[in-house]
Amino acid sequence: MTRKPRPPLAMTMGEPAGIGPELALRAWLRRAEIGAPFFVVADPTALRELAIKLGLDVPIATVAPADAAEAFDRALPVVALGANAAATPGKPDAAFARATIESIERAVGYVRSGEAGALVTNPIAKHVLYQAGFAYPGHTEFLGDLARQWGAAAQPVMMLWSSLLCVVPVTIHIPLADAPSTLTRELIVSTARIVAADLRDRFGIARPRLAVAGLNPHAGEEGAIGREEIETIRPAIAQLRAEGLEVTGPHPADTMFHEAARARYDVALAMYHDQGLVPFKTLAFDSGVNVTLGLPFIRTSPDHGTAFDIAGKGLANPTSLIEAARLAARLCAA
Repeated sequence: MTRKPRPPLAMTMGEPAGIGPELALRAWLRRAEIGAPFFVVADPTALRELAIKLGLDVPIATVAPADAAEAFDRALPVVALGANAAATPGKPDAAFARATIESIERAVGYVRSGEAGALVTNPIAKHVLYQAGFAYPGHTEFLGDLARQWGAAAQPVMMLWSSLLCVVPVTIHIPLADAPSTLTRELIVSTARIVAADLRDRFGIARPRLAVAGLNPHAGEEGAIGREEIETIRPAIAQLRAEGLEVTGPHPADTMFHEAARARYDVALAMYHDQGLVPFKTLAFDSGVNVTLGLPFIRTSPDHGTAFDIAGKGLANPTSLIEAARLAARLCAA
């Protein structure tokens, strides 16, 4: 019996004035490294003109998702947007926000319908989308709402993955001043449950080891530098252990990320965004992947931003996007 081929990956264009379009072009040139076909939901004319400008030999094929795999070896398959996406590289403009949002919505729809196997997203510029009325703190929260709109249960959890380190920030895109009040026992527990389940079911780690950071310096020094560890984090860890999960902490964050410490866990749960992302991007800036857990579909993304300062100059490094697509393909095959 012939096995039906897996559907291609759906890739968004990201912010059209950023480096996302160039990354998509360069990822196709290095397609042998990915191990799966993909199509981009974008403006085919704008991509073709960008390829010419950058001197990249990337033929563009405007296709339906069903035809993307067949076209992939000879051209970059592009599913055309309805909205205008002809932005000038390096010059963000809210007039093109509709195209950015449409690319995400349609790519998610293709995954939902089975026309794509997973979602790979290029970086967006949230401040540009806010100017056009975008109501979500970030990409991750928008994807969670799209999943809920079709009736799926979803608590999106952002995980930064690399071969060197995996981190999950429990509180994400909020002001640092709001992190202590947002951090609750319930949030830590629900986040850890999702992380453990997805590491087991999608990443194939039979018994994931979770290391939980403290919020305060020295993990609060037994209450001398803050009581969140005593009143919130330790009770959450105790509950998770009672449920049978392998969880340690709260650990002082300043000693969690050296090589010997990393060998003792599969993922680190940070209490706020930069506590986890600073060490992660220090170790794996070019190769790191942003993975959204807790969704009914696979979503990966580069771990960097739109890089307006180099957009359109031929300087964008596609390594993180390639790693994101490779990981999406691997998770689809699991």
